[in-house]
Amino acid sequence: MKRFIALTALLLSIAAPKVADAGTIMTTAGKAFAPPAFNSFCSREPRLCRTGGGRGTVILGADKASELKQVNSAVNARIKERSDRANVGKDDDWRVPTAYGDCEDFAILKKRELLKRGWPASALLLTVARYRGDGHTVLTVRTSEGDLVLDNLTNSVRDWSRTPYDYFARQSQSNGSRWERIGGAQRI
Repeated sequence: MKRFIALTALLLSIAAPKVADAGTIMTTAGKAFAPPAFNSFCSREPRLCRTGGGRGTVILGADKASELKQVNSAVNARIKERSDRANVGKDDDWRVPTAYGDCEDFAILKKRELLKRGWPASALLLTVARYRGDGHTVLTVRTSEGDLVLDNLTNSVRDWSRTPYDYFARQSQSNGSRWERIGGAQRI
């Protein structure tokens, strides 16, 4: 009987995978400086920097959860990881990638893809963190199930508080040119 229950649980987890173990939102703790290359990127691509307007969170049903996972996986498969130095000859350069990019380029492309699908800019926030001593950028998506992260290092879409990163700052929901320090996790 135990073997049957274990097998059933395994099959259900494969047949109906959850997008994330959601349940927390990022709290903010005041102003932060934007990453240095962010401002020049925004002067070239202002639409991808906006966050104001629209609903602050997206109701996360099965269709929206599937869309997040699909966009995350598709961009991760399409773009090859390459440092800014190797790609464009600069240490830090934010751009929409076409074939190669680093973490912030992946996050930017994911934001663009979700905007094209009608997701509100106010729910799509570029977010910076530290991972193993290096800077790392992800896309945080504000949902009814918590703040979820789309990341170039994994195809999993996870609650931000269940990732291995030390989060520093993210775009302000009300004004995309401003950044806010991450304070901690709050259960929804």
